[in-house]
Amino acid sequence: MKRLHHGLRAAYLAATALTMLAPVAAFAQAPAEGDAGADPVAAAPADEIAPVPTDEEEIIITGTSVGRPALDTPLAVTTIGDERLQKLSVSSQADILNTIPTIKADASGGEVASNVFVAGLPSGGQYQFTPLMYDGMPIFSSFGLNSSAYDVYARNDLGIQRLEFVRGGVSNLFGPGSVAGLINYISATGGPEHHGIAQLEWAERGRMRADFAVNGPAGGNLFYALSGFVRTDEGPIRTGLPTEGFQLRGNLKYEFNSGRGSVTVFGQYIDDQTQFYLPIPLDGTTRNRVRGNDGKIVYSVQGPEAGRLGFNTPDGRFRTEITEGVTTKGGMVGLAFDNDFGGIGINGRVRYADYKHRFGLFSDGDGIINVPESLQGFLTNRGLGSLANASFTFADNGVAVPSDYLLFANRTTDRDRPATDFSAELNLTAKATTGAIQHNFTLGGFYANAKARDVNVTSTYLAELNNRPRLINLSVRNPITGAVTIVSADGLINAGAGYVNNRHQAERYAAYVADQIEAGRFSLDIGARVEHFKGDIRRERTATFVTDTATPNLATALRDVIWGNDTFLAAEVDTTEWAVAAGALYRISDNFSLYANASRGYFFPEIRSVTFNALGEAASYEGEIIKQASAGLKFDGGRFAGTIAGFYTKLDNRRQVLFVNDGAGGLTERVNLVGTESYGLEATALIRLFRNLRIEGNLTLQDHKYTDFDTTPANIGNELERQPNLLYNAGLFYDDDRFDFSLFTNYTGDTFTAANNAIELEGFNVVNLDAGVKFPVRGVAVRAAINVFNLLDSDATTEGSPRQDSSQSAGGAFFVGRPVLPRRITARLSIAF
Repeated sequence: MKRLHHGLRAAYLAATALTMLAPVAAFAQAPAEGDAGADPVAAAPADEIAPVPTDEEEIIITGTSVGRPALDTPLAVTTIGDERLQKLSVSSQADILNTIPTIKADASGGEVASNVFVAGLPSGGQYQFTPLMYDGMPIFSSFGLNSSAYDVYARNDLGIQRLEFVRGGVSNLFGPGSVAGLINYISATGGPEHHGIAQLEWAERGRMRADFAVNGPAGGNLFYALSGFVRTDEGPIRTGLPTEGFQLRGNLKYEFNSGRGSVTVFGQYIDDQTQFYLPIPLDGTTRNRVRGNDGKIVYSVQGPEAGRLGFNTPDGRFRTEITEGVTTKGGMVGLAFDNDFGGIGINGRVRYADYKHRFGLFSDGDGIINVPESLQGFLTNRGLGSLANASFTFADNGVAVPSDYLLFANRTTDRDRPATDFSAELNLTAKATTGAIQHNFTLGGFYANAKARDVNVTSTYLAELNNRPRLINLSVRNPITGAVTIVSADGLINAGAGYVNNRHQAERYAAYVADQIEAGRFSLDIGARVEHFKGDIRRERTATFVTDTATPNLATALRDVIWGNDTFLAAEVDTTEWAVAAGALYRISDNFSLYANASRGYFFPEIRSVTFNALGEAASYEGEIIKQASAGLKFDGGRFAGTIAGFYTKLDNRRQVLFVNDGAGGLTERVNLVGTESYGLEATALIRLFRNLRIEGNLTLQDHKYTDFDTTPANIGNELERQPNLLYNAGLFYDDDRFDFSLFTNYTGDTFTAANNAIELEGFNVVNLDAGVKFPVRGVAVRAAINVFNLLDSDATTEGSPRQDSSQSAGGAFFVGRPVLPRRITARLSIAF
């Protein structure tokens, strides 16, 4: 084995918060009928909506699997309850997913587009192997219609009851299916009593957020749940660009009089925008943040001035919307139902979503030089002559740029990505007993139809090296002829450096069958799935257009624009794949189990990875085959609980899509056909030191390598990029129902920035602290808390420049990488009623 690598402002926010807190007085002054002496504090703990089992006792109900304790489930299972979720949810989904064994999640980009890596699997990040679901329904049914991550469409709130992550088992064949794992957030639903929580949050660097969640009876057999948030934020890195928005989620549940089933309607509406952070220039030796021209540490090269960029196109004037960041507006409606007819059951889900989504991407260099340059260096690197014949001025005021300033040429990509998605799942279940053996059969089907546009416009601009950098104009004079050429106008260097207009559709049909068997001390799971995938592809061809003939002396890159020419490459692709899974568990005792499972599954290649040849013909489209196996033991002895397991993963025919520089200042999606293999060990432990004090942690060790790499055979045998050999989490947790305290750390081991393994990034710890006190106020439970993200203010580098990929070099004055987000202190006040 290789070595282990060491438009919502303060008034609106306050009004919303008051509106959400208004019910508190009514609940405090009006005890439930017939229970005038009831104590609401005792009835509703301060940091949960309704009582739920503790994390280690929860029953696994993901998909349509038979409800069983985790100790009796023959696969790897992680559950996180609502209390823990609230403490982990600081900056993004990655803060939560990072605590799950075998998952590496990177939150350094901000609230959305988290890079999620599953052990041993090659990925550019995001959720390529792990569908993100809410209440068993995929947030989006097909990944790869564009490169946006699932988490741009929804945010977590206080209405989440728990998270379940299950991988490798039979239940992963159901619904959207993925033997690599399913991330499923389960919402709280109403019950016979009213419960609610409201929370106000304040954090450094201008963050204010108000949350609420309520649930209870709505009359008769009908129950409701409603949750949401509104927030505004200038951080966690201040760029001068807005992060603000809101979301509402809710459900109505009707329980049949028979007590054997229910129907639940779900809904969500989101209108939100947030900034996304890309790698920045770092010190080439230490890889720490550098100081800009003004002497201040550079945390971001984004800024409001980039919003001025614009140019003429064949379709009229283009004006960037890059300063709006990642925006999502729209929502979904869903329906879930189940009924048991006495041993025969039916359940299903259906969901429709429609989102208007844009992703403003500040890049990490101009695609040519990619690092800061002196004024003369900028000229020399582009063959523009001497500084004596050049004029650098600030675009906003015409003042000359000081000769000792550093410049950073960069790009923006405006990405317009509206999308719709429909998915449906229907399952028939049956129980049968033969002697001492009980069978639990599932026969089901899944259908999905997703559509998305992907319109990308890339521009290059020139700016100073500073936080919120100013744009710079440049003109050069030919010393012989005296002719002047405008190289940068209003900061713009390259008008329309790249253009993409894709329309992708994916349709999926799946059928599956499974039997979950209980036979004394044995649990046996077997299942199979067959799925057909059909994709429709339309991609606009491009041409170079002269769009400005009126302005004299323009450089070619300012005069000519790459744009769509209204002709399209079109193709339909389809393939059929199958998966099987089997698992077995033996209960040695009431608190000790041995288990093993194995599966053969598939992924459908991302539609955006399909290439065309010179004749306009689409490349072959075949499934990507994944084979997995794991075996281990589970133990829960009261004071100590833990798991340990070995795992093996092999992936073949993977179409790896990377968003990289095209060498001319533009961006392209490069496709590598790769195979990978990995094996490792995962372990979890929980030690209950005292009644209210426990230690928890998990460890993942893995060895991984490329077994195939069509574009670069020299990479075969190398380790996977951005995948560590070592991951661990460890934490100390105290809660006596009055005071609570959590101190936990996440460690990510050394990683390589690219598949050539030329540049290695050192491992790092991120330590988080959460502490609170609970007390009653006028009959309601109040919790005041403080949370510190990145307590030790680690300044580690989480990734290099993905756009440079294997062409990135080290050893120079600068290195382009993305650091861990800086320390941030958050105060929270929550009221449970």
